Amino acid sequence: MFVFSTISGFAQQKAPLTLWYDKPAANWNEALPLGNGRIGAMVFGGPGKEKLQLNEETVWAGEPGNNLNPGLYPALTEIRSLIFAGKHKEAQALALEKIPRAVPADNNYGMPYQPVGNLFLSFPGHENATAYRRDLDISQAVATVSYKVEDVTYKREMFSSFPDEVIIIRLTTSKPRSLTFTVGADRPHKSYSVRTQGEQLLLSGVSGDVDNKKGKVRFQARVQPKVKGGKFTTTANSLQITGADEVLLYVSMGTNFRNYKDLSGDEEAKASGFLAKAVKKDYGKAKAAHTKNYQNYFNRVSLDLGITEAITKPTNLRLAEFSKGNDPALVSLYFQFGRYLLISSSQPGTQPANLQGIWNDKVYPPWDSKYTVNINTEMNYWPAEVTNLPEMHEPLFQMVKELAETGKESASKMYGARGWTMHHNTDLWRITGPVDGAFYGLWPMGGAWLTQHLWQHYLYTGDKKFLRQVYPILKEAATFYADVLQEEPTHKWLVVTPSMSPENSHQSGVSIAAGTTMDNQLVFDVFSNVIDAAAALDMDQAFSDTLQRMRNRLPPMQIGQHGQLQEWLQDWDKPTDKHRHVSHLYGLFPSNQVSPYTHPQLFEAAKTSLVYRGDKSTGWSMGWKVNLWARLLDGNRAYKLIEDQLTPAGAEESGQSGGTYPNLFDAHPPFQIDGNFGCTSGIAEMLLQSHDGTLHLLPALPDKWQTGEVKGLVARGGYVVDMRWENGKVKALTLHSKLGGNCRIRVANRLELNGKRNLKTAEGTNPNTFYQLAAIKTPLVSPNANLKTVNIPTTNLLDLKTEKGKTYELIGL
Repeated sequence: MFVFSTISGFAQQKAPLTLWYDKPAANWNEALPLGNGRIGAMVFGGPGKEKLQLNEETVWAGEPGNNLNPGLYPALTEIRSLIFAGKHKEAQALALEKIPRAVPADNNYGMPYQPVGNLFLSFPGHENATAYRRDLDISQAVATVSYKVEDVTYKREMFSSFPDEVIIIRLTTSKPRSLTFTVGADRPHKSYSVRTQGEQLLLSGVSGDVDNKKGKVRFQARVQPKVKGGKFTTTANSLQITGADEVLLYVSMGTNFRNYKDLSGDEEAKASGFLAKAVKKDYGKAKAAHTKNYQNYFNRVSLDLGITEAITKPTNLRLAEFSKGNDPALVSLYFQFGRYLLISSSQPGTQPANLQGIWNDKVYPPWDSKYTVNINTEMNYWPAEVTNLPEMHEPLFQMVKELAETGKESASKMYGARGWTMHHNTDLWRITGPVDGAFYGLWPMGGAWLTQHLWQHYLYTGDKKFLRQVYPILKEAATFYADVLQEEPTHKWLVVTPSMSPENSHQSGVSIAAGTTMDNQLVFDVFSNVIDAAAALDMDQAFSDTLQRMRNRLPPMQIGQHGQLQEWLQDWDKPTDKHRHVSHLYGLFPSNQVSPYTHPQLFEAAKTSLVYRGDKSTGWSMGWKVNLWARLLDGNRAYKLIEDQLTPAGAEESGQSGGTYPNLFDAHPPFQIDGNFGCTSGIAEMLLQSHDGTLHLLPALPDKWQTGEVKGLVARGGYVVDMRWENGKVKALTLHSKLGGNCRIRVANRLELNGKRNLKTAEGTNPNTFYQLAAIKTPLVSPNANLKTVNIPTTNLLDLKTEKGKTYELIGL
């Protein structure tokens, strides 16, 4: 796929959506990812020895079972009393006694995601190759390696087929009878075997034992060649091809996993079945079917920010020069790479993308590569709706449905409550108990955040059938908080306790608290979503009324003594706190509770908090901050965070330095995929927002993107947006309305429809129900706060009445 550019000196040229390099990958963070949602490979591209590191989404350690800690419930009353008495250290000590940091012998803190193994292709005499190139074309989801040995050109073409469920590798050469290589495999784990069976190479194994769970996921990978010319033989544990013209390798993988509580599948039958069907297909037709399937999603959105001569350089060099050079096309490539990763790691019917998507080479990866739901899993799916990939959201919805089942155990046995809840981590087995002890883990809000994705999908699609299906999940989440909210003694507000502001502490070594700002914001959204869903479905009025009364008793947001949005119920914030989590800004993004137009002082307080936190941090934190600065309508600061993110990551395997690896993977460090998704979302938010009662065009356009074009972004209410701008002003706008209704547009310049100045200036409240404003309480302001003057950019508000299924062409004045 190519993108048209208007940058001077490169007008009419096309920028390929390709990552490319002139050297093989020296390590995993230089390898290139392939995936079809279920199976993945990291391609290293060595000429003498090719390595494909293999993953299958359900290869996790352990076995079915939850990780409840019923010992918390008897201590809840005392812990709450200590917190309300201001004895937070004592409360935390008691909580740590009940939920220790060390894993109890009879429990676990979640299982790690594990690799299938490695596939090796060994080519004798190819070590000194010339004219080397490897690339990943994200417009087709195909990786290629090419090079010369003497006067012979060799090429490998690889993809993880979406329709055929196998990885296909095509090896060709410019000279007949010159393909000679060996195929082998291994795995970085004790429990595996490699053998041949007929014409196939088999890698079989079982997942690992961790804590109180025994590894019971059985898996198998199978490799089968189709050889043209030459000779094909096998050994006990390898395939050998000699003097061939062309070779196709088909790689299939299967496990015994059926669902989170059923391991009765047949891994051999799955792997054999996929393989048997795939090898019967013509290669050209298989590749075309793969590309067509992929492009059905990918081609929905294009982004052109211009191109420069930087596109002629290898991707790693472009990354190294980005902050000091002029390479707007790298931002477009990075934006689309995030969409590529989401399509490749989260397909309908698969598991949702974990901390590393589906790509992991370690038996015990960082943070187990689990689902961390106090920000990271949610961030993975921020691009799904706005960048026109709603089908990729489906695996997350299925996981939330399953967590609503296992989470009932946590609600009843740990809190004595109805409904369902979970804490800050889960895994393939859908655990819902605390992970990592009380300091990090005693945060019963993971389900509250995850359910926002269900509601947001409805706001983007207007799908009432979907809303009706998920309404019980939303209602049961609200029921849990209706049961566990406690009246705090000072203001008689209803608050969650015990809890915390994720992974931060308000005093040395103490995180436990009541009524943290993020918790209050999340409960507000949980209650509001059910109230609005019940209205949309015309049902459950009594329960809705109950939630309305309880919502009215939630704490308001508070502006503290430093002019900041308080992180806690008390004014404990320190301007020197640079913590990677900015949890109290959830209300700014991804929620819609902080508006520059309805509560400008709160808007400014959120900005003050973000300034205090600083810019440079972990990769995912910087990804979040791109979105936050976009919501603060500061395009230049958002762009500065993109620059920080598109900084080459170092070799360290831990820390909070952030940045991007040569293969454009996000660095925490080490690799976490959420930063990729966060930045893709953030770039979309800079160009289009639809959360604050309007469809806001170019809300946070940086000075460096004064001319550009985007097509296919989606706004709430079912609007698909194509937009071209020049000199920072919208010049052409195409709106396709999937649902109809009033489209209220906020834009810096005027627009006209069909050559006529007939767009109405907006007045009053937007009647479109998908654009309701958050009915938050008036924030409380500390008497010690020195509030700044709030400067909001001047915009025009225009109303356009739309009909379902119609498209509208507008031009800028």
